[in-house]
Amino acid sequence: MSSEVSETVVIHTDGGCRPNPGPGGWGAVLRMREHVREMCGGEPGATSNNRMELTAPIMALEALTRPVTVHLYTDSTYVRNGITKWVLGWERNGWMTSAKQPVKNVDLWQRLQLACSQHRVEWFWVKGHSGVADNELADQLATRGLEEAVAAAALAI
Repeated sequence: MSSEVSETVVIHTDGGCRPNPGPGGWGAVLRMREHVREMCGGEPGATSNNRMELTAPIMALEALTRPVTVHLYTDSTYVRNGITKWVLGWERNGWMTSAKQPVKNVDLWQRLQLACSQHRVEWFWVKGHSGVADNELADQLATRGLEEAVAAAALAI
């Protein structure tokens, strides 16, 4: 990553399933100056809240076209703690937890690590459904992603 990272992109992400496990959706809001990009997607089959919460920042970071500083907001303590506290230990231990169990969602943790390595990412936790406009929008986008995935799967039958 270049040391000349000067622009800051603010990203809010959310993900979830209905039921959990079940079909899921993710959403992300990316802001840089006056530019706003809304993203969403979903999985019509059985996935989990945690997988969708991880997918949202991955997709947002992978959508960036050049290295930037990112302020990434998530309402998932699993995602924030995982990427800021746990992931290096998991990697060092061969992707095993401290209880010697395989790390769940290792494919997504590795992909998130790679996406983060392209940027200077600062992680922030925000309480879900607390009136933070872009977090609420990310939640709405995640719901749209879930609904679109389920509808597309129904059409494919």
